[in-house]
Amino acid sequence: MNLSSIIGLMTGIFLVVFGIAFNQTTMSVQFGTLGNFFDIPSIIITIGGTFTTLLTMEKSLQNYWGKLKSIGLIFKNPSNNVNETIARIIELSNTARKEGLLSLEESTANLGDEFLKRGIMLIVDGTDPELVRKILDTELSYIESRHNETITFWKRVASMGPAWGMIGTLIGLVNMLKNMSDASSIGGDMAVALITTFYGSVIANLLGIPIANKLKLLHDAEIQEKELMVEGILSIQAGENPSIIEEKLKSFIRPSLRKAGENDVRGEVIE
Repeated sequence: MNLSSIIGLMTGIFLVVFGIAFNQTTMSVQFGTLGNFFDIPSIIITIGGTFTTLLTMEKSLQNYWGKLKSIGLIFKNPSNNVNETIARIIELSNTARKEGLLSLEESTANLGDEFLKRGIMLIVDGTDPELVRKILDTELSYIESRHNETITFWKRVASMGPAWGMIGTLIGLVNMLKNMSDASSIGGDMAVALITTFYGSVIANLLGIPIANKLKLLHDAEIQEKELMVEGILSIQAGENPSIIEEKLKSFIRPSLRKAGENDVRGEVIE
């Protein structure tokens, strides 16, 4: 589990609740005031409006559901470990120099990463180096495009939340102005007018923006690790010395993490 995301989100929720419930006059927490911020019409307008608008923009329900589920990624530790990847590539390089490129076919059974496995199989099949790079770069472009769609989805959550909050505010104000003669309805209409703006801001700043930024960090780390794999695969195919390959691949890692085996870079963004 990724503690930074869990602690950040839970602390954010706690601070909002604490800010609402804390009474500065009595210096005490009064949870009864939380009820003032619970309004069903406002929830329907803001949350319902935000996520139904995003549903309208999607190609299919399956795509929509997949992007919603991506929220789970921010609570998991990234599986990429660049030092382990470099060590694996060096091991493959040694095997190729001793036993030839064809011997790598057997080694692919132990490779967990499908991208690396696909690249190794291409060179085992004797594919031209330029074509290998082109195929892998195309796959990288597809991965980037797919990730950017998901990141954009959460950026839209951040923009749609406040927008629907403003719509709720206008609905509340119009209802209030039309029913000024009925004093009993003014409070409810005013609540809708103000709380929808509050809900919209919470959706944007507690969910949309943090999730989009976290997914961008995970995306950058994955793409840079795969770019390292491409260089490693092509270096193996070119028959380069393993020590030269290692030095070349370490240039993808920031200097403080270049001592292989001494630093676990799991979860770190490659700089």
